[in-house]
Amino acid sequence: MQTDIWKKLKLGFLGACFLALTGCGEVNVSNQIKQDGFIFCGQGTPSSFNPQLVNNDLAADTVAPQIFNTLIHFSNLNSKLEPMLASSWSVDKTGTRYQFNLRKDVSFQTTSWFTPTRLFNAQDVVFTFKRVIDSHHPFHYVGGGHYPWFDAIGFKNILKDVIAIDEHTVVFELNKPDNTFLSNLSTTYASIHSAEYANNLMKIDQKQRLDRYPVGTGPFYLDQFSVNDFIRLRRNPDFWGSPAKMKQVVLDITSRGTGTLAKLLRNECDVLFSPRSSQIPTIQAHPDLELQAYPSMNVAFVALRTLNPALHDSRVRKALNLAINRDSIIDSVYYGYGVPAYSILPPESWAYEKNSSQVRYDRNYARALIRDAGYANGLELSMWVSLEPTAYNPSPRKVAELLQSNFADIGVKLKIFLDERSTFQSIADADLILSGWSADTSDPDNFFRPLLSCNADHTTVNIASWCNADFDSIIDLAKETKQRRYRLNLYHQAQNLLDEEVPIIPIAHGMQFRAKHKTLKGFNENPFNTLSFENVERRK
Repeated sequence: MQTDIWKKLKLGFLGACFLALTGCGEVNVSNQIKQDGFIFCGQGTPSSFNPQLVNNDLAADTVAPQIFNTLIHFSNLNSKLEPMLASSWSVDKTGTRYQFNLRKDVSFQTTSWFTPTRLFNAQDVVFTFKRVIDSHHPFHYVGGGHYPWFDAIGFKNILKDVIAIDEHTVVFELNKPDNTFLSNLSTTYASIHSAEYANNLMKIDQKQRLDRYPVGTGPFYLDQFSVNDFIRLRRNPDFWGSPAKMKQVVLDITSRGTGTLAKLLRNECDVLFSPRSSQIPTIQAHPDLELQAYPSMNVAFVALRTLNPALHDSRVRKALNLAINRDSIIDSVYYGYGVPAYSILPPESWAYEKNSSQVRYDRNYARALIRDAGYANGLELSMWVSLEPTAYNPSPRKVAELLQSNFADIGVKLKIFLDERSTFQSIADADLILSGWSADTSDPDNFFRPLLSCNADHTTVNIASWCNADFDSIIDLAKETKQRRYRLNLYHQAQNLLDEEVPIIPIAHGMQFRAKHKTLKGFNENPFNTLSFENVERRK
């Protein structure tokens, strides 16, 4: 690695004029790309290309599934676990030893910064997970040593060890039985990295490049990247599966110029993910565009900073919950494509239980609770809001304004802090956070544990900073219990406890939206908000 690859990635794509997809003959540039690829209009620039280091951003949801593979994955057809880099797997009677047999025909990508000399094997799996769980691993603290998603589910406490039995067999040893383990291995956060590439970087003292210049086994490899401008992916000619149907994909992530919808309307990009709700009528009315809407395992919610003196009182938290007119929010923001949230679990979850007695619109009772809590003369609170639209909240600003009006009705003055960035670095002083969650698996634990467990406290996921030992005991037992009916009962107990404590207020479950030109087909449909581009093609 003798050259500055990062500079090359920034400057090499179709000349300097393409550093922003707006201007300098953007239509001609987009037409060139569309001859053998497509342009995806995204939002935000990735902080890292390693999904282990991020949580629910462009890198994890959109880029990682193209570059990386996991050992197993959920089928888009029936949501059942299927082999990917593992050809098969088994678990012993104790439920603590998982053995995976690996594919023998998988090669890591050849890029301008790495050429593999061997095929994928068990050492790559060991490297990937040891980095996360072993604080003495040479790569553990590269990038800060924080693994948000893994930290939120307590992965270090789950996985005792990972061992290479031979080149094509790997064993995971758990500390205790865990019914969520396989589901967790299917997420993009469990993407497999190259141990050979990591060893090469260690030899030249450039370990930090592992997360900036990714190498995976997926259908596309990273070709070029310019911060806040674009990401260009090329078809991987050595992909172990069926080759991607497009030769290239460009993600337009520019923060300058016209909006993403305008680019879609002008045919400068082919796909717009999670359009704002206000844009839906325009998209539906356009003859060349198609709006796709799919059920999504998600929830929009308000997290209550329970360490705040006023919010430490459960009467105040319950009052805020009762003050929210969810039906009005659904009508005004979701355009009929969402449903009110009676639980953090969406209706698609097998553990869902509707409890309308606790989650309802009751201003009079809310006012009484505020008075009883000692705030008869009013209460002032602040709320942090990210402006980035998501599947669970297509218009955060509008939702925030409606909440502000709802809270004013019960004597609570709400100050709103708007943030253009999708980051939790600026929320420390806020009392409330308007946020949400898109599940990575179909297991109910993927909602309860990352958002509300004590393990996730003080992470960027449990933003309510709520920790309850009884709640943790319930969800821990549910994770160890094999019988679904017992798990169901335990998850209902967990939900009842949340209804009583109200650390977060569920608002709505949204649909997953995608706007695209009708010339494209082959996008996958799944409820987990992740995208795969390998089957996308242009209609003739």
